[in-house]
Amino acid sequence: MRDYYVYVTASNSRVLYIGVTNDLARRLFEHRQADQTSFTGRNHINRLVYMETFANPRDAIAREKQLKRWGREKKIALIERANPEWRDLSEGWVE
Repeated sequence: MRDYYVYVTASNSRVLYIGVTNDLARRLFEHRQADQTSFTGRNHINRLVYMETFANPRDAIAREKQLKRWGREKKIALIERANPEWRDLSEGWVE
């Protein structure tokens, strides 16, 4: 069985990106390799600051859509409850 992840990445200036994937390490690598034509590349959004794990892809997609509808303040509160320092949760596992 495969896990699915809803994740939030951020730039140093806290521009946010919310996504869903079944391979979080690969997806983070892609964000870090993004060129300047993509949103994540232009804004240097490459630090994993929040994630949730799901067994069912439909649940993960529903949660991603829910988070994307939230206002910025609510998203920041969610991140800061779990990761108040906004540290990169993937540090050490994605080069």
